[in-house]
Amino acid sequence: MRKLIVFFAISSIFLANFSSCKSKGGSGGASSVTGWNYNDAKNGGFEKVAYKGQDIAPGLVFVEGGTFMMGQKEQDVMFEWNSVPRKVSVNSFYMDETEVANIHYKEYLHWLTRVFGESFPQVVAKALPDTLVWRDELAYNEPYLEYYFRHPSYDYYPVVGVNWLQANDFAKWRSDRVNEGILAKQGIIALDPTSDVDDNNFNTGAYLAGQYEPQAGKKQKKDIMSKDIRNVRFEDGILQPDYRLPTESEWEFAAYSLKGNLPFKDEERFTDQKLYPWNGFSLRYPKAGKYQGKFLSNFKRGRGDYMGIAGNLNDDAAITADIKSFFPNDYGLYNMAGNVNEWVMDVYRPMTSLDANDLGTFRGNVFKTKLRSEDGTELAEKDSLGRLQYRDVTEEEAAERKNYRKSDVRNYIDQDESSQVTYNYGISSLVNDKSRVFKGGSWKDIAYWLSPGSRRHMQEFEASDDIGFRCAMDRVGSPKGNKFPSGNNFGKAKRK
Repeated sequence: MRKLIVFFAISSIFLANFSSCKSKGGSGGASSVTGWNYNDAKNGGFEKVAYKGQDIAPGLVFVEGGTFMMGQKEQDVMFEWNSVPRKVSVNSFYMDETEVANIHYKEYLHWLTRVFGESFPQVVAKALPDTLVWRDELAYNEPYLEYYFRHPSYDYYPVVGVNWLQANDFAKWRSDRVNEGILAKQGIIALDPTSDVDDNNFNTGAYLAGQYEPQAGKKQKKDIMSKDIRNVRFEDGILQPDYRLPTESEWEFAAYSLKGNLPFKDEERFTDQKLYPWNGFSLRYPKAGKYQGKFLSNFKRGRGDYMGIAGNLNDDAAITADIKSFFPNDYGLYNMAGNVNEWVMDVYRPMTSLDANDLGTFRGNVFKTKLRSEDGTELAEKDSLGRLQYRDVTEEEAAERKNYRKSDVRNYIDQDESSQVTYNYGISSLVNDKSRVFKGGSWKDIAYWLSPGSRRHMQEFEASDDIGFRCAMDRVGSPKGNKFPSGNNFGKAKRK
């Protein structure tokens, strides 16, 4: 009998340690499928973080996704049929409140010069904006060549002369700087700008792969089992997703900001569509008061009229204007019409709208994978700039997949082997795989181009004095934000 009592006592202690979320060493509750404690060395050390949701990264605002009618709203005066209206859905995401300004891009160049300037000056040269875009055979624009990007008077004007490739490089750099800053602010790493030279600079991918060793902070992460110092993992929920250019569908959806057209709370309908990012069909502020009659965007009213009459300028800007000028739209985004056109991620095709997916519409995928050793067991060493190396997915690797069969699908159902379409770039068209979409209208465009459904294209390596960009970021988790669970919750489902 005494042995039996001892047996039950030991069993009770074991079961209590096994299932109690308050047991020593466990701080994340217990698994609902195994009963094993999370964050408990005695139960194997599987980690579960106390995650409250994605923080809003610097410069961004939240754009709640949904369905909308993408495509032309203005009359198709050229009869190009390159933006046929169709209903699509866009996932929730984040987008820059403003266009990227000269001061932001100068910060980028300063970092490149400090880190790569001595050993890789070509990296800095490659990133420089093309100030020659301001030149015109029949205009005196030479002052803009010298002053627009460099002079502090223009610090918060949108950067121009940046091509699509440079805009993407900026977004990658920004991703790393934001994540590095997050780790430093949390005390996980210590910043030491003097040691960031050549390939020894923080890159998110290289850090996660263990190919970058930062200066140690005072609050480093420790492995639950071994108690050894470890790098932050993406599963910890600390690092942000990458900044990137918005897709065309994201940009257009954000520009229209149709959430402002809901007639009543909790109704699933819009009272009307929009021609511009603001309500109404007028280009002027309609309400009585001191703003009445003021233009709502920076654009060209007509031939020779970029800003109106002295003493009462109509948009108060001859060329570009401050990135926070004019009214923001219902998402809080400034200058989604006018000021500068903006690069988006997509490859341009006239007929994309006829074949595109109706969720997350995008053309331009070239699927890649991390470069590995010959046996595939280890990642290749980072490159000379400190970044992980990637390669295109091979046809052999994609052959047995159902969702894609090759890596480069920019021509999917359009100028590929299943299509009779050819564009003959430089002969019968200006369309090829390097043609990228830009949208929004600019300081030198007439009002027709201010409608978000309009679209034009230019080669990804070309730049202009009227094209800039802003960044976007994926939203992870609930499409409504951190305070709301995904799916309709009727108050009975409780997560333990």
